[in-house]
Amino acid sequence: MIATNPLSDLLTTLLDRRPFGRKDINGQDIQNACIRLLSERAEISGLQLAASILSQYPMLNDEQLIAFFEFLNNDLDIDATRVAELAVEYKTDPSPETFADLQRACEPARQRLFRRLNEAPGATAVIVRMRRDLLKLLKERPELAKTDHDLKRLLRSWFNRGFLVMQQVNWDSPATILEKIIAYEAVHEIHNWDDLRRRLQPSDRRCFAFFHPSMPTEPLIFVEVALTKEEFDAISETSADTAVFYSISNCQAGLAGVSFGNSLIKQVARDLSRDLPNLKTFVTLSPIPGFNKWLSTEGLKQDDPAKLERLVAKYLLEAKDEFGRPADPVAKFHLGNGAIVHAVHSGADTSERGMKRSSGLMVNYLYDLNRITHNATQFMKTNDIAASSAVKAQARRA
Repeated sequence: MIATNPLSDLLTTLLDRRPFGRKDINGQDIQNACIRLLSERAEISGLQLAASILSQYPMLNDEQLIAFFEFLNNDLDIDATRVAELAVEYKTDPSPETFADLQRACEPARQRLFRRLNEAPGATAVIVRMRRDLLKLLKERPELAKTDHDLKRLLRSWFNRGFLVMQQVNWDSPATILEKIIAYEAVHEIHNWDDLRRRLQPSDRRCFAFFHPSMPTEPLIFVEVALTKEEFDAISETSADTAVFYSISNCQAGLAGVSFGNSLIKQVARDLSRDLPNLKTFVTLSPIPGFNKWLSTEGLKQDDPAKLERLVAKYLLEAKDEFGRPADPVAKFHLGNGAIVHAVHSGADTSERGMKRSSGLMVNYLYDLNRITHNATQFMKTNDIAASSAVKAQARRA
């Protein structure tokens, strides 16, 4: 497991507790503290200010929260007049000094503020929470998207693949992590601890997650894997030839738009093939969240499972968004990672959500480790959808 810092853990725990009973938080105080932090040069004083801001943030009420984000969005924006002046100056004097001045002017003060805040122990988790809160506000207040742009840019840098640690989650993992696996499961609901044990304890089951050193007990994304044989006879761990990625779940709403799934699936596939040489096939068992909505839009209705499979194939291969990419978001994700549409299955997800979204159908996306780079490149260039001959035939018959 990732080593933790006791002081960081303590501060993170304190910041994570929202004392609802307090009434003395002044939204203006936190804004003033942000302004002081931007000008503070002493390291210790800066850390104290950052810790104070981070400890106050979770206590803001809804009105204060909106005011805080408006402050970030408006008061800590770039000075457009100064940027324009420096751009003219740089055009006539493209010296390193003028370039540095222009670059500084083009960076909003809120970006510097987020970086200063992130120097405090436990800050990263609070900043991720800030973005989660901001995303909830964007529908009603789209003008705050400037702040979201800056936050997303910073989080993509802080959570790039080089900083992430992949760990296997098993039945012996800390209870705090296991509880979060139950809570964050987004494809196949985990009903209780016994259900979780059935997914983690058997030798033919695996679960892998990405963690960040600043959030060592918070999984960012995890994938659950079943090891099986194509013939579906009795297997052992060493005789399995197929790995089925049957669930992949993003855990942090504040990291929406920061992609981890691509790297996780590919690393898990490579590590499994290294440790279990008999594994030759890597497929997902994925939801089709847009299928029934598409059926309704097209005025189609079909109760025959075989015909539904054909319609799913048609939907996955032919339904496109306004940019010519697959309309289904899960298809877009896996095809962009270099997978191909491999097979369609009826009755694979009979949960209430699965029936509502896709009448219980799910789809396999096949990851051929020798072809994923080529497939991903072709998809990016042409938006062409790679599929097995069986799925193509189903689509034609639809």
